[in-house]
Amino acid sequence: MRTPVRIPTIEATPGPAEPLELVRRLSDALEDEGVRYCHWKSTAALDRALRGESDLDLLVARPDADRFERVLRGLGFKEARAPARAEAAGTFHAYGLDAPSGALVHVHGHYRLVVGDDATKAHRLPFEEAYLASARPGPLLRVPAPEFELVALVLRMVLKHATWDAIVCGKGGLSAGEAAELAYLSARADPERARRVIREHLPAVGEEIWERCRRCLEPGASAVRRARTAWRLERALAAHARRRPWLDAPLRVWRRVGTALRRRLWGRRGPRARLVRGGAWIAIVGADGAGKTTAAEALRRWLSPHLDVRLVHLGKPPRSKVSGALRRAWRAAAGRRRAAGAPGGASPGLVDGERIGPRSLAKLLRKVLVSRDRYLAYLRASRSVARGGIVISDRFPLPRVRSMDRPATAVLPRLRERSRVVRALARLEERYYRAIGPPDVLVVLRVDPEEAVARRRGLEPEDEVRRRAREIWGLDWTGLPAVVVDASRPPAQVLEEVRAAVWERL
Repeated sequence: MRTPVRIPTIEATPGPAEPLELVRRLSDALEDEGVRYCHWKSTAALDRALRGESDLDLLVARPDADRFERVLRGLGFKEARAPARAEAAGTFHAYGLDAPSGALVHVHGHYRLVVGDDATKAHRLPFEEAYLASARPGPLLRVPAPEFELVALVLRMVLKHATWDAIVCGKGGLSAGEAAELAYLSARADPERARRVIREHLPAVGEEIWERCRRCLEPGASAVRRARTAWRLERALAAHARRRPWLDAPLRVWRRVGTALRRRLWGRRGPRARLVRGGAWIAIVGADGAGKTTAAEALRRWLSPHLDVRLVHLGKPPRSKVSGALRRAWRAAAGRRRAAGAPGGASPGLVDGERIGPRSLAKLLRKVLVSRDRYLAYLRASRSVARGGIVISDRFPLPRVRSMDRPATAVLPRLRERSRVVRALARLEERYYRAIGPPDVLVVLRVDPEEAVARRRGLEPEDEVRRRAREIWGLDWTGLPAVVVDASRPPAQVLEEVRAAVWERL
């Protein structure tokens, strides 16, 4: 018995130990252009951001905004829009590909310091210029004075965790990372200098509220004290808030409840960012054994933590209710034939000729319904693209590919001429395929036909695998947005080329 040979999976690339090359280039370019900036928060974990394990949060001087964005575009970053509920005024989002590691680098460019609960981000801390003036060179990127960062952190944590609604919703405690960051900055900041920052740059807050904020973050602080302190801080910052506190609190609760219901009832995650250039349909095609499914899933895992991504399989689309009902009826009829002692065997194939029998007609109808299911899957996914999402398709029907995902009636010219039923089914099937437009990015995974046979040996008939692989190998892909990739190489090299090609075209 032959041992099946399966395509090797693409292993996750281990995280780099050193800062990413793209982050190094970004740092050099910002210095060369004279952009005033600093990595304004979470400097205790700055090494993680430099390695691409977390976002880069850069406070940028507003007069330097054009130069900052020009630097990012020059390095291949692509502008994105955060989900509406998470978007804060004065924020620029961009993603860039670090080619050596394959990591996506997410840069938040902040032109204003907008803080608060993640559900609303409602309050501005109006001391951006002083914050930038305190910056000094740090590990690769400029960082603020610890006193400024401590002030920003304490006020952020009070607005995020000490409000009455945060306490009621179980969000009243600092996470382990936030507590570690607070301890890190408290050990490095001079308390008197921190109070001076409050006096000189946030006089509306004042030293009394500042001390209350510090104490309410200490272990053992009562819920009443924390809620009162957060209420006083919200009032102090009311002139710099997006909405009044009594409006913001119910909105926070509403959004938290909505997020929890989506996760619990439907298993849906929160919305992701979308590229400003719009959505895109990425199709992965190739012969059997080329690694289409592996590449499509790897792309999904790579992009989905950052962007709105959906994976579909147009080769094997989900069955619609009509297709499911016909399949159940087919199986029931087969069961009755077996119970009545009728001869069994495989269902008849579709053979072109003078007439078509009932069982062959039922099989043709099932294949036409697969075309309908393929069209419906395309339709649903296209709506996601129209809203700015990215759709990755495992297989895609293309007119010039004849060996897979093509109309079933195309190989029945004589029956189409002689049978009105077959002609009607053919017209219906062709209408579905005509409605499927070309993809925005087409990745063609080419593999030598004999290599494809070796990869699928024991899994599929060798002649069929060889025939389909030869077609893909010999096709001329000019005139299509195609990236032809040699899939006979090691999977990691294939994925590296696919990622770079896809990112360039998004």
